[in-house]
Amino acid sequence: MTLQDALVGHVLDGRYRVDARIAAGGMATVYRALDTRLDRVLALKVMHPALAADAAFVERFIREAKSAARLDHPNVVQVFDQGTDGSYVYMAMEYVSGCTLRDVLRERGALRPRAALDILEPVLAALGAAHRAGFVHRDMKPENVLIGDDGRVKVADFGLVRSVDTVTSTTGSVLGTVAYLAPEQIDQGTADPRVDVYACGVVLYEMLTGAKPHSGNSPAQVLYRHINEDVPPPSAQVPGLAPRLDELVASATARTPEARPYDAVALLAEAREARAALTGEQLDAVPPQARTVEHENAENRTSVIPRALTVPRPLPVNEDDDGDGVSRTARFRAAPVPPPRRSRRLILTVAVAVLLVLGAGTGVWYINSGQFTKVPPLLTKTETQARDRLKQAGLEVGKVKRAYDDTVERGTVISTDPAPGARIRDHDAVTLTVSLGPETVKVPDLADLPLAQARQRLKAAGLEPGMVTREFSADVDQGAVISTVPGSGTERHAGSAIALTVSKGSPVDVPDVTGDDPADAEQELTAAGLKVRIASEQVNSPYDKGKVARQSPGDGDQAAAGDTVTLTLSKGPQMIEVPDVTGDSVDDAHQALEGAGFKVEEDRGILGLFGDTVKKQSVEGGKTAPKGSTITITIR
Repeated sequence: MTLQDALVGHVLDGRYRVDARIAAGGMATVYRALDTRLDRVLALKVMHPALAADAAFVERFIREAKSAARLDHPNVVQVFDQGTDGSYVYMAMEYVSGCTLRDVLRERGALRPRAALDILEPVLAALGAAHRAGFVHRDMKPENVLIGDDGRVKVADFGLVRSVDTVTSTTGSVLGTVAYLAPEQIDQGTADPRVDVYACGVVLYEMLTGAKPHSGNSPAQVLYRHINEDVPPPSAQVPGLAPRLDELVASATARTPEARPYDAVALLAEAREARAALTGEQLDAVPPQARTVEHENAENRTSVIPRALTVPRPLPVNEDDDGDGVSRTARFRAAPVPPPRRSRRLILTVAVAVLLVLGAGTGVWYINSGQFTKVPPLLTKTETQARDRLKQAGLEVGKVKRAYDDTVERGTVISTDPAPGARIRDHDAVTLTVSLGPETVKVPDLADLPLAQARQRLKAAGLEPGMVTREFSADVDQGAVISTVPGSGTERHAGSAIALTVSKGSPVDVPDVTGDDPADAEQELTAAGLKVRIASEQVNSPYDKGKVARQSPGDGDQAAAGDTVTLTLSKGPQMIEVPDVTGDSVDDAHQALEGAGFKVEEDRGILGLFGDTVKKQSVEGGKTAPKGSTITITIR
């Protein structure tokens, strides 16, 4: 029996009842579960027990939970809890009833540009929140884009997330999904927010064309094409697409990271500019493969649900009603037949009673079902449209709140309270939150400020400190800001990440201390303003045992004041056996000695000018000498 089958029906951690398997991957399985404590349905991501013994996998799994939990954004799948139960490591998170973008592409193929942008923009908003919080997703793909039944788009699976300030490097492997890896992830193993930008460009291409930009017979071929070939314009696959869409894809998927938007918020701005530049006809252009497929809009379909109305039959009453020993039923049977008028009155009375029962039954059913309705879907509707829809649904408009939003157009609904689809009484009020559009602020002048103070200044201005790079500068004190990207005075959306370039101070030339005593070397390096670290391992070298064999950084390199130079000490030269070459030809002697790791010098004298035979060697054959030392051969 598989892990998926084994867990269904069980309760994890005494709280989460596993009801059904949703999906399975190489690292974990996702289940639909019930939180028995709070009585809510959620998704439970459970690591495969076989991987729970691997500390690296567990660390990555827990990192995903912590990272996603820090991202409080409507387009990020919310994480509620994380824990362990025996061999099971799990994460409890928001259950999104719907499908993935991969499901949509598999079913429909290419999407209309309007639909593609409708999906892309909330994805970029979610990633922008991650980038502003200092994280890189690193594994963006259609499988990680969830589309709820209410149309809301959410980004999931932050399992490969890393800090923006962390330069991620891999040895012999690349983390991510082949079809969406940026060239620098493949070539250098590094990742910053621009790898997510690249992946989103690939996803946009796939939504517009129904196919991935690079294909091959093996993962290696796909990786090679990512590094060496530009992503083609979508219009080459789907003629008639607007050039502005080609430009958007090209910008996001530039092979050089510096040519891409610096994070998802910057790409979101470009996407919104592209949308604004497109006509309605260009936005609703139907891809060729979708022209013969018609999908009925469920909102316009009327359904009739039959309801059976059952009137309960009165049971016979057999009690002795007045204590005379005769039951009502018996008395009725013993009573004389009533006259016709009374019979008609009785029939009328019974008929009225039945009608009243029927009326009462119908009334109760009507009240119980008719006094409630559902909040209609109002997200992205204008305030006027939302008011009209609420009125049509028999509901009132309550408070109207205003809030800034980077992704929702000014004047349209961001959210409602109660939420769309919620059960509500007729004529109750619904609170609307309407977008004021993106809030913009100016980037402050941070030049010459210490890094910590610059970060505080950015947050006070409503911005977020982004990626930090360091450069030498003779004009700016070490640890202070040289410049920002974008520059001071530039207007950006509130919450945008601002990249900082920080001074490493004036460069220090690293002196050469190889061959020195460690004490002398440390003194010379300290005098140059550098720190010293002695490596724990030692190596063979031409230098005597205990001397400095090598250093990092080395002679000719530059470092910042206070940087550390690592010194590796010598174990002395490696002693190896000297081959016996006396009597050999000169060429054979060179080949034997150099092949053993020695250098060779020739001593010919006058008598050996025309000779070709080795008569003597400076170290006799069979004895040992330091590897790399010189053996002199005498030729006669």
